[in-house]
Amino acid sequence: MIDYEEELKKFEPCLDVTDAEDAIYDRELTDILDILQDILKEAKSGKRTR
Repeated sequence: MIDYEEELKKFEPCLDVTDAEDAIYDRELTDILDILQDILKEAKSGKRTR
């Protein structure tokens, strides 16, 4: 039978996953709030910026 607690103690994340996480979290991505703020600015100014 598998001892899950023991297996979790031995777990080490793959370096590729760690590198990918760093690359993803370090990037400043446009999220939905940024998009909504741009839309509100455009609506208030009456201009389209894109």
